[in-house]
Parts: sequence; C-alpha cells; structure tokens
Amino acid sequence: MGGEQEGEGDRLGVAMLQPPRSGLSPFSDDAFKLARWSTAETLVVLDDAGDAEPALATSWEQVEPRRWVLELRPDVVFHDGTALSADVAAGSLTRATQASPVPRILDGVELDVSATGPLTLEVVTGDVDPLLPQRLSSPQLSVLSPAAYEDGGADPEGHGTGAFELVDVDGTRGATLDRFEGYWGGPAALAGIDVDYVPDGTARAAALRTGEADVVEAVPVGQVAGLDPALVHEVPMPRTNTLYLNTGDGPFADPAVRAAARAALDRDRLVADVYEGRADEATGLLGPAVPWAAGRRDAEAYGEVLADRADPAPVDGVPITLGTFTDRAELPEVAVLLEQQLEAAGFQVEQEVREYQYIEADALDGAFDAFVLSRATALDSGDPVAYLVSDFGCDGSFNISQLCDADVDRLLDRAARTPAGDARRDATMLAEAAVLGTDAALPLLHERVLQGEQPGVVGVARDPRERALVLPGTTLGDDG
Repeated sequence: MGGEQEGEGDRLGVAMLQPPRSGLSPFSDDAFKLARWSTAETLVVLDDAGDAEPALATSWEQVEPRRWVLELRPDVVFHDGTALSADVAAGSLTRATQASPVPRILDGVELDVSATGPLTLEVVTGDVDPLLPQRLSSPQLSVLSPAAYEDGGADPEGHGTGAFELVDVDGTRGATLDRFEGYWGGPAALAGIDVDYVPDGTARAAALRTGEADVVEAVPVGQVAGLDPALVHEVPMPRTNTLYLNTGDGPFADPAVRAAARAALDRDRLVADVYEGRADEATGLLGPAVPWAAGRRDAEAYGEVLADRADPAPVDGVPITLGTFTDRAELPEVAVLLEQQLEAAGFQVEQEVREYQYIEADALDGAFDAFVLSRATALDSGDPVAYLVSDFGCDGSFNISQLCDADVDRLLDRAARTPAGDARRDATMLAEAAVLGTDAALPLLHERVLQGEQPGVVGVARDPRERALVLPGTTLGDDG
C-alpha cells in the first residue's frame, strides 16, 4: 500500500478507521479526514494547550465585543489555482453558516463574515464570543475555493490550500492525494498519500503487521499482543468514561447515596481488566489530553470547592438501574465490573444495554439511575467549557445526570464568559470541582487511541484531537 513508486518519490499508505459518511463534505465530521490529510486548512489552528495559532490567518483582534478583524496570509493559492482573498474566505465561511445541517461548531452560533480589504476579514458574532479564534480552528470551517461550491454542495477535491491535493475519491474504499507544489509553506516531503478505509479492526492490525499500511488509525487493544510493540503508539484522548448518576429522581437524588457509589469504585481494575492497562485512571473529568488540567487540581480554591462533598451513606439492598450501550465495545464490559463493585457496596443492580440510537433518548430523559458513557470532553473548539455546560448546566442539552445546581451554574457561566487563556482555564477547573462536588458524575478513566506506524515513518502527528496526521514534513524512510 505504501512505499516508493518509481519516478514519484515516497508515498505514504494510510489505513483509516471509518469511510466518509457525507461524501467528504467539509461541513460534516468528514472534515476531520481532510485536516488529517493536510489537504483542507482553516484560518486558525490550536496548539497543544488549545490556544489559537496562525494558519491561513496570520493575526486576529477583537476590536469590539462582537466584532473581530482577521488578517489573511498573502500568496496562498488553492489547488485549482485560485488565490486566497478575504472575499473568497468570507464566501467559504458564509457557506458554512448556511449549510443544512449546520456544522456542529456553529450550532446556536450566529456569524456575519465579510471582506473589508483584500486580505482583511471581519467577523461579527450574534453574541459576545471569547472563543471565536478557537471556533475558527474547527476542520468544519475549512476554507475552500469558490469552485468547491458550484454544484450546491461542497466538494473538496482539488479545492483546498493544503500541502496535499485530493486528486481522486473512491467512495467508501479510499482516496488519493498528491503533493501540491504550490503550497504556501513549501512543498511537502512526501510525493503523496494513498488512503484505504478499513473499518475492521483485525484487518487494520494485519495491514500494520504485514507492512501493507505505513500508518494505521485506531489499532484495537485486543490486537496489540500480536504486533511488534515498536509499531504501536498510545495517544491520550480528550474522552472520559464516566458514570453519570441521576440526581433528579430515585436513590441518587440523595447526595450521600451518590457518595456511596463514588466510594465503591475501583478504577484501577477497570483500566487493568477492560483496557489492558491502556487507559488512564480518572482523577477528574478532564484527562491527560487536556495538559493544563492536572496541575490546577492542586490549587487551594479547587480543594475548597470540593470540601463540602457529602460523606457516603450506608446502603443495603438499594435497587438501581444501570444503563450503557454496545456501540463502544468496552462499555458493556465496564458496566459488568461496575455492577460487581456497586453490589459489593450494597446496591442491587439491574443492567440495561442497547445500541446507542435506541438508548440515548431514555438516558437523557432520566430513565436510568446510573449510566455509563464515553464522552468527548474537548469539543470542536478545543475548549472543555461547552462540554461542561451541556452535561451539567441546568439548561444543558446533554444533562444525563439531571443536575441543576446553582453553584455549578454560576461557575459554568463564569468560565463561559472568561476570555481564552489562563484565567479561563482556572475558571474551568473550579467548574469541574463544583460538578465533582455534587457526585453527579463519577469519572472512571480517560481513553487512549493506539496509532500504528511503520519504523521508517517520521513526523506523523499523534494528535489527541484527531485533526492532524500526515504533515508537510512527514517522511518515509528505508524501513517503511
């Protein structure tokens, strides 16, 4: 699959987990594939801490509470030869705001984008939005040339600005990308990328084992034992497995009973038995993929917020329902171990396990006393506040715990209104402490993804946000 093709230089073979679901539309989650192939680019990118850095935009300024001005990079050319201008960028972003369904990053967000100069872009937000630069980093807001939109859709083939041009799309089988010699950052080291979609985990592991693929997404934990350990690299994910407790009704409406569930947990066993040690025990809602979180838990203010946490009550035969879903293979196994741990503490547990599409509505309606969920904690903007608000705010759209707590809401609101930077991170951690103080959510573990790489591969990204993979500087040596 990978390797050198005579006269063309090195080409990298990539085995990806999922085929496109929306024809590689940049307005869908398929946009993350375009970003991982370095073919479509955004105005802004995020660093490891989640701060905004220049990409197609070189600078930005909040000139009024709802008005931002961005300066674009000069001398950028799309793969079809069109020059990047403020008019072109404004048109691309406006198309995203008008898409149906709207890109997730713009759900509930109002943007008016216009050109005020050849390379000067103005963005006016409906509400004050301190995270606009981070929002513009979402791959769903990639900037494509005007020709991408000519037939009513959004076709990325030949219309990006990245180091690699998408030259062939083979439905749900694969894609081909060639080096774009006119890339503003200089030509890529590789001649191109050959992508295969390999949904079957055993087949992806085999592609890595045999050398058929140079880079492999999401190697299953159960396949690692049959692979050379040097080929497998662990990447912490901003995804936490959490036990949500129903605070609105039933036994867990009592904080002391929730505390008894907290005291019953053995996270180490979950990590060891279900994830074979390839996960991180959770000490909070935000894990190692949010690098600034752990150190802030030592702050005095964080401890003060947790100080009033309820003491566990004795439980003897308290019946509870525990729900989860089958779509993530590990979760039913986690639920089995949780049942054992909770029953050892005195609870009587009845499990209910279904496919996610058939259980989500009941979970959101509070039909279960407890629910196990694998949840992304840093959504499209790279900022955890949106996750905390949706899951734990009184008006949260994903509030499985049915939590409505005035102190939690006050701290969530403060975090949401704080500009990006250290002050926002401090406010976010106080909000996390407030949520943990209610025991409405008991974080269990933080997931890792396993990425396969042949020995000769150098310079591929190991990105917790899954936005980057093949980079302009990626190379494939003699061992690939």
